[in-house]
Amino acid sequence: MARNEKKLIGQYLKGDEKSLEVLISQYLKPIYSFVYRYVGNAFDAEDITQEVFVRMWQNIKKFDQKRNFQSWIFGIAKNAAIDFLRKKKALPFSVFEDKKGNNVFLETLASQSPLPDALWEKDDLASKIASAIKKLSFKYQKVLSLYYYENLTFKKIAVLSGEPLNTIKSRHRRALINLRKAIDEL
Repeated sequence: MARNEKKLIGQYLKGDEKSLEVLISQYLKPIYSFVYRYVGNAFDAEDITQEVFVRMWQNIKKFDQKRNFQSWIFGIAKNAAIDFLRKKKALPFSVFEDKKGNNVFLETLASQSPLPDALWEKDDLASKIASAIKKLSFKYQKVLSLYYYENLTFKKIAVLSGEPLNTIKSRHRRALINLRKAIDEL
């Protein structure tokens, strides 16, 4: 565990509330980004992120300071996101149909397509990469996201996902190969 994190946890356990605030502020954005990539929705990601920090607060006294704090809190985030996805149930759109079979909900939905000015602002290569990434399987998307967006090492990704280090490295290599092929096909 990083010395700073160990120090902050120790200070919090001795009664310094500000130490916990500092620790939370260090991990707020990375945890939110991580959770967002799981659930793909900002509103849900905010709720889950809040749940992660509540769980952290509730269990910090039990935390084994010999362990890596970052892996511990990202493990909490992963479990919270998975719990959310398991509980999430699709609401059938037929619930919103009136007696004539018209679906008022679907008729009032705003278009999900981006506005023209937003389309012009996107760089062509960035758009191709984003489209190509979406074509990859979830396990490849996850490794690329954690490595490139969250700046986690292969070792941390392996610990976080509970898989062997060489599996993560191989998956990363295969993800890049598949990504290149997908970009070429666009």
